[in-house]
Amino acid sequence: MTQANRPYSDDALHGTSENMREVRDLIRRVADTDVTVLIRGESGTGKNLVARAIHEASPRKERPFVKINCAALPSELLESELFGFERGAFTGAIQRKPGKFEFAHRGTMFLDEISEMHLALQSKLLQVLQDGEFSRLGGEDDMHVDVRVVSATNRDLESAVANCEFREDLYFRLNVVCITLPPLRQRRDEILELANLFVERSSKHYNKPPLTLGDATRRLMEQYDWPGNVRELENLIKRAVVLGSGESLTRDLSELLERRQARTGSIPLLNRSTAPAAPPAPAPAPAPAPAPAASSAPPAPGSVSLKDIARQAAREAERELICRTLDQTRWNRREAAEILGISYKALLYKIKEAELDKAS
Repeated sequence: MTQANRPYSDDALHGTSENMREVRDLIRRVADTDVTVLIRGESGTGKNLVARAIHEASPRKERPFVKINCAALPSELLESELFGFERGAFTGAIQRKPGKFEFAHRGTMFLDEISEMHLALQSKLLQVLQDGEFSRLGGEDDMHVDVRVVSATNRDLESAVANCEFREDLYFRLNVVCITLPPLRQRRDEILELANLFVERSSKHYNKPPLTLGDATRRLMEQYDWPGNVRELENLIKRAVVLGSGESLTRDLSELLERRQARTGSIPLLNRSTAPAAPPAPAPAPAPAPAPAASSAPPAPGSVSLKDIARQAAREAERELICRTLDQTRWNRREAAEILGISYKALLYKIKEAELDKAS
């Protein structure tokens, strides 16, 4: 079987939509090259599966596929994991340790959540991409490696570059080819197909009888927005198969839909009164100075600007969105940051700036 016709066994890459056909086509077209690939998409859309599919369809398929999550480790530990260290490089370094790049020699390195990598470490990664060279922590000699780098992010890297949170030169190095995965809510025609695949796979894995998806369950699946995407769908199916009950799946979906409707309905802003909800409006312009016999006169030119009104409306809209997302995740800030497409630190800053807290 040729590389181009190599099948994809990962369920998240199934689908007949135009978006998924484009994803599979891009995988086939870039697999036999060594170009860096940036995979973009929301959490749970299957970015890891795309990276593995690229590796398995490439001439490097017999070599290591090494994955590391850049958000899971502090920058100092991440550097030692990626590049290794020499004995005595720091307290506790009692012997030499090779880094992940050495293990991935002639294979593929998958850097997940690349947007969370510290700026100082980004410089060292850029050197590896440019020259294929790096030095271990505490080492003097350069190491030479032949590694293909595939990275992934659920953040807007262009904004991160504009905010000086990500190196522009590294962004261009990583983004030679970009593969964007659509969220599951944009693949509604494929939800039931994926659900059936997960039922079959989970039944075999857990040695359970196949689960029958009733009409009510199927309707709920098509109505739900799936903020956790394919991963959320798979986890719900697993739970139902293990419990051996289609009713539990129907109940779970009903509760999820009810919570979604509550969140997207007339949810009051923080500190809003209990009066009937009304569409948010820009804050009123500062009142003009009192003028005799002319209290109803319009504000003097220059007392308020359209920019001021727009900024105030944007702040209120952002505050409401953050509030709703935190409510959706039960104040799981890391999950909320993923949904909002910003870094965890940025979310903490915005929470502090908007004076939000659980008691609000």
